[in-house]
Amino acid sequence: MNKKIVASLLLVVTICTFLIVPVMNQSKENVFPTSATALTQEGSSSEADEDSNVTTRNENSDDSSISETTADTTVSQDTTPTQTPSGTPVAVHGQLSIKGTNIIDKNGDVFQLKGMSTHGLQWYPQYVNKSSFQSLRDDWGVNCIRLAMYVEEGGYMNDKTKLEKEVRSGIDNCVDLGLYVIVDWHILSDKNPNTHKADAIEFFKKIAADYNKTPNIIYELCNEPNGKDVTWDNDIKPYCEAVTAEIRKLDDNAILIAGTPTWSQDIDKAAANRLSDKNTVYALHFYAATHTQWLRDRLTSYVDKGLPVFVSEFGTCDASGTGGNNLTETENWLKLLDKNKISYINWSLSDKNETSACLKPNSSPNGGWKDADLTEGGKYILNWIKNN
Repeated sequence: MNKKIVASLLLVVTICTFLIVPVMNQSKENVFPTSATALTQEGSSSEADEDSNVTTRNENSDDSSISETTADTTVSQDTTPTQTPSGTPVAVHGQLSIKGTNIIDKNGDVFQLKGMSTHGLQWYPQYVNKSSFQSLRDDWGVNCIRLAMYVEEGGYMNDKTKLEKEVRSGIDNCVDLGLYVIVDWHILSDKNPNTHKADAIEFFKKIAADYNKTPNIIYELCNEPNGKDVTWDNDIKPYCEAVTAEIRKLDDNAILIAGTPTWSQDIDKAAANRLSDKNTVYALHFYAATHTQWLRDRLTSYVDKGLPVFVSEFGTCDASGTGGNNLTETENWLKLLDKNKISYINWSLSDKNETSACLKPNSSPNGGWKDADLTEGGKYILNWIKNN
């Protein structure tokens, strides 16, 4: 090759090198900032968006779920829950269901829920927090929290937005901690569940739409129907069927708890005309100083006949929530429930100045309670759960 041509080519290569390399270096500096200042200015985005071409965080979703995209930044409305923490009750037992008279876990083993119910969320929201629930789980062996959302008495019908927010906060805390959670439509003074049936359907549809992939969730359709004119056949069963139908459009798996007549004592009425849903249990409530052997006999009789029962509320005192504790009758109840693997939830996680509260007045809302912080009934129940 002519030496002049070779020399010309070398000159061209040299000129191109001087022109292109600085541009490349400048481009790299803009794309991959290396200084701490540059990283801060870029938003330190590993938490929110590890790879903007692969994942985008849904900022409009309360659960901060991450949805996959490919060159499409459309925000997803997916509310898939975060991964259940390992070793927790939900991680170990998973989605629950009903078989015969028992609750069974994902492995097909009989499983018993033992937990605490909040008091009315409109009155004692300070105890609905992660620290409080974690203390119940880690210090006392509780595996389930019941969120008592009163319908009347200043509850949901008074401020739907506020009470729904409290419920969602409670659910999210339980999901984060791997606890089961009962969403309780807490009727009491309203007596007949049909009084606010449309509101119940609206509420449960919203919760089921957002948490239908969450194995933690249990729905209590109506806390304590009451009143001499409120019957299972004419009022409670039709209400439960209507609400169940709407939940099942969104969630096929969650266990449902059906309230029964006379403040959820008359399980015999429900047993005579059961709901068709196979994943429904029937509520029995007792207060040990009021409801004694006669109600235990009723429970035993209908469990023996194949009725699945869930004690979604009980207390160690009388039915008013005041008066003295009857720990002898409480023990009789708990031994029977444990023998039959019937789940139970104690009333209540609050510092209300009444016998049925598990905490003494002015107790910390953030857990870490010692025996000295507990009422007589609270100490008895939490130690029972811990040791049994």
